[in-house]
Amino acid sequence: MSEDTGRLFCRLVEIMSRLRSPEGCPWDREQTHQTLKKDLVEETYETVDAIDSGDMEELCGELGDLLLQIVFHAELACEKDDFCIDDVLKGINAKLIRRHPHVFADAAASCAEEVIDRWEKIKSGEKGFQGRTSVLDGVPKTLPALSQAMKISKKAARAGFEWPNIDAVVNKLEEEVEELKEELKTGDSERISEEIGDLLFTVVNVARWQNIDPEDSLRQMIRRFSARFRCIEDAAKKSGRSIEDMTIEEMDAVWEAAKRRHQ
Repeated sequence: MSEDTGRLFCRLVEIMSRLRSPEGCPWDREQTHQTLKKDLVEETYETVDAIDSGDMEELCGELGDLLLQIVFHAELACEKDDFCIDDVLKGINAKLIRRHPHVFADAAASCAEEVIDRWEKIKSGEKGFQGRTSVLDGVPKTLPALSQAMKISKKAARAGFEWPNIDAVVNKLEEEVEELKEELKTGDSERISEEIGDLLFTVVNVARWQNIDPEDSLRQMIRRFSARFRCIEDAAKKSGRSIEDMTIEEMDAVWEAAKRRHQ
């Protein structure tokens, strides 16, 4: 961290305050916590995309956009005397120190799992956690479904609701596939939907046992699918046709060739 860090951060706060002032920007003055929610989500996902791309220049820019969202919300709260950016910084500083006694106090932790267990125990005694009646409380309902499933699965496992080994999870996965097959025969869309949900949740548990983020895994698969599908589109263009004119056999051949090239 350079000597300029504090000055630059203060400058960002000053700029945001100026944008919100009567002499500032009409668009910025109209914003509220509610109107900015989608921007916060979009900037978060754009940051994730930048991380996945490996482009550090892009990541630097996206982190700035994400930081702006935090400062923007803090400015809105400050105007109503709810809290200010100083309170945000004090809060996160205190939280990090409190939840890392193995770094800032005399506690010890030999592995990441011990850190997580202690983190959860410390959290349970903090303000806002005492009113929770279930170990599953606190998982944001606005999370993407796969991420939400992963968090719930981890919480349940820490409470002891867990398979004995990965083989048992895979057996459950196979069981869910068979149940889905049976429901597909009935044509009952409600039951089919339930079985698909059961199957997806079990897949999430397989990912958890392998320490794989299912959300990230699916994003990577989507990128692979998109790249290979574009190869099919390119093949159609080179042959002077549209993709709709290709047979499924031709598509499969291009798909497999693209798959081999990018393995």
